[in-house]
Amino acid sequence: MGFLVLQEQDRTEHVATEKELAEAKKNSWIRIPRFDYTPSKRLRFVLSGGQPHRASEWSDTPNRPLEEQLAEITQEVTLRGEAAERKRLDEIEAARQKRILWEAAMEEARIQYAEAYRVRHFEAQEAAWRHATRLAEYVSAVRTRVETTPLGQTRTEAQAWIDWAAATVECLDPLSTPPWLADIPEPRANYLEPFLGHWSPYGP
Repeated sequence: MGFLVLQEQDRTEHVATEKELAEAKKNSWIRIPRFDYTPSKRLRFVLSGGQPHRASEWSDTPNRPLEEQLAEITQEVTLRGEAAERKRLDEIEAARQKRILWEAAMEEARIQYAEAYRVRHFEAQEAAWRHATRLAEYVSAVRTRVETTPLGQTRTEAQAWIDWAAATVECLDPLSTPPWLADIPEPRANYLEPFLGHWSPYGP
């Protein structure tokens, strides 16, 4: 909150001097002021900031000097301070609740990310199996053709290729080893974005 104490001024009708009248007559842009202002013995107290409850300004009046209003000023400061403290605590609680929801959303996003990762791994295994199956069919066709080839250097070289190709297919075929659940790598923050809805992966 801000506190401002001002000295009020008295306003009286301005009586133009001969010099002012002469200057105004000589120069059309000169304006003679209508009023004179002089410092008074009255004070005005202005309270700014916070949530107003009853008033924001108090002044000396003939029937009630400012010092008699100090209790009201103090009460207003207290009320605004209490309201500010309630607001601060509410904001802390709101932030805590928001973090709880965000952490739950992040946990759910990690679960969904892991499932999506395993599905992609599953689909990749199926694609690798189809690829290995096509290659195995091709190797089988080559073997059938080579078996009709006369013995000699050409057949020996072809048989060597068949052995290499069959071993390669064995390595490429995911069914050559028992299936396993893929290990889930630690996801980067942006990998979780598709599973978070309106939440940010960088914080609540």
